[in-house]
Amino acid sequence: MRRKRIPSLAFAVLRDLPDRQRAALLAGPPETSVPWIAAAARYGLVEAQLLLGQILLDGRGTPRDSAMAVRWFAAAAEAGCAAAMNMLGRCLEHGWGVQPDAAAAVEWYAKAAERGLDWGLYNLADMLLHGRGISPDRSRAFTLYLRAAHLGHAKSMNMIGRYFEEGWDVVPDSRSALAWYQRAADGGDFRGQYNLGTLLLQQGRVTEAAAWLDTAVRAGSQDFLSEVCQHLERNELPAIQAIGALATARRHAPSTAKRGRDREGEFPTGRRPLPNPPPLCGGGNSVTG
Repeated sequence: MRRKRIPSLAFAVLRDLPDRQRAALLAGPPETSVPWIAAAARYGLVEAQLLLGQILLDGRGTPRDSAMAVRWFAAAAEAGCAAAMNMLGRCLEHGWGVQPDAAAAVEWYAKAAERGLDWGLYNLADMLLHGRGISPDRSRAFTLYLRAAHLGHAKSMNMIGRYFEEGWDVVPDSRSALAWYQRAADGGDFRGQYNLGTLLLQQGRVTEAAAWLDTAVRAGSQDFLSEVCQHLERNELPAIQAIGALATARRHAPSTAKRGRDREGEFPTGRRPLPNPPPLCGGGNSVTG
């Protein structure tokens, strides 16, 4: 089957439009905006190159073309766009449209991080934490997570919470862990919401814990749901078991859960059971990411 090409438009048409109308065209639904974005990208608008790469990677409004997405990310990255550098790193890390190359991914994440991009800082920290494409350095990863967290990056806030909960190169501090998880949860990170819920459950604050666990399950990716559903269902509290049943149901309903693998912040250790309320709870019980 022949691939459907994005129709070409003269850049002059886009250039001569009033600013408001041009912005509306580029920001519209992919089904109508793709030809305009492609025209702008072909004529060197870096923001359009980045946006076109993302549209092609996701297959929104046009057939998915990961290899072409990589080319547009690379063009924008070479022009100095930090977000495109980060996305090029993502493609190289996961093999989206290109042969996987963890070391090359690290290089592009580092370039994005050097420009102060929160996602670049986060992804570089993630590679250092796991030792993917670079020698593991948990201490340096912490510094990068902290920089990203201070920029408002919710997933990095969650990871700082993990460091304090587990005592990774810092003095274990449950109060600091709880504070960082709270910030991550308030920022919309579903793993931070889950981790906050587990700590609240350890403290016997069941109503608050259940609310955050429910929020996490409703927002979480399928990978996350696979990690937590059995832990939740095995808890002795009916309210937590019900949240576990919801996680299982959403796990088997792709239309209601985020698609794709959410690997951000995962730490390669065995998953631990969700705690029952005191005095039955054990030690740290977070899921990373």
